Amino acid sequence: MNYPTKTTRVRGLLVAALALGCAFSAVTYAAAQDVTPPVTPTGITPPEGNRAFLLGHAVGTQGYVCLPIGTTAASWTVNNARPEATLFTKFFGQDVQIITHFLSPDTHPKITDPRPLPFANATWQSSFDSSKVWAAQVNFIVAGTDPSCPHSGSIACLLLQSVGNQVGPTGGKILAGATYVQRLNTNGGLAPATGCAVPADVGHQALVPYSADYYFFRAED
Repeated sequence: MNYPTKTTRVRGLLVAALALGCAFSAVTYAAAQDVTPPVTPTGITPPEGNRAFLLGHAVGTQGYVCLPIGTTAASWTVNNARPEATLFTKFFGQDVQIITHFLSPDTHPKITDPRPLPFANATWQSSFDSSKVWAAQVNFIVAGTDPSCPHSGSIACLLLQSVGNQVGPTGGKILAGATYVQRLNTNGGLAPATGCAVPADVGHQALVPYSADYYFFRAED
């Protein structure tokens, strides 16, 4: 008889079903949050007619490369940092991953301004249905200059506009309708103050830890 094996299989199936149920509950919760962003300066506030629908707290790094300036100097790629982060939300008091953030080519561009970058745009991809939004910077404020962006010496807080959206492979639409993204409450992430000044430094790379709150907006119904 192999009752223990059958019992183990049943338990495994129950655990898998429970985990799957929790995942779907988490994505439903994440997609239906009642999100109220903080008051922000006009320059980084989405236009009227857009409503926040999702908030994710990001933890990750900003990546920089040391590139030459002419023939005698070098500088970090401050205006072209490479983000790599995971966004979380609270679900029954636990952090649940909901989105990954990275650079990638915009494969579904909108014919709008700002136009997609020729190489890659900031990308957010749902961890549940793989839908995506690509966005480009519209405006920024310096960290430490507003209560929504309180940490001096950190990367700027931003308003970004969607330049492309994509549904997931099975039709998921969590981020497919996102119109704007706000990056607020940044902490850390600035390029190093040293290590990239002269031609001999060219090629150096740095990954600087950061955290931030990302608010996602869509057109009001």
